[in-house]
Amino acid sequence: MPNSLKYLLVFLGFVALAMIRFFEGELFYDPLLQFFKGNYHLSAAPEFNLWKLFFATIARYLLNTSISLFILVLLFSKQVLKFSLVIYGLLLLVLAPVFLYLISTMEIDLHFLLFYVRRFLIQPLLILLLIPAFYYQQHIKKAD
Repeated sequence: MPNSLKYLLVFLGFVALAMIRFFEGELFYDPLLQFFKGNYHLSAAPEFNLWKLFFATIARYLLNTSISLFILVLLFSKQVLKFSLVIYGLLLLVLAPVFLYLISTMEIDLHFLLFYVRRFLIQPLLILLLIPAFYYQQHIKKAD
């Protein structure tokens, strides 16, 4: 694949991630969007459908993960796919039950924790760590 096409596809992948964020209100059920924009530290939680919110959040995580994996494979070849899948899978296995517990209890003392757990599930933050890590690894291999 020519480099120009590869970088165009990477750019389009990042545009897709940005569009998911931009249209999150229309694409996903998430009554916590407005809740976390306000003074959520002291506020009572809004009414919501627990399972609908949970599965919408997981669907968003999987969509962001798919696009992120596509970007990583384009940038670093298929060698990073297996490791990335393990990392994304472990993150989901750890955070999904924690998220479910936090949204099912919605204790005011845990809103701050819910904010960050939810943030890791709905935003493609892991790609921001993996790109420099894989780049560094690739750079070290070339130096040897």
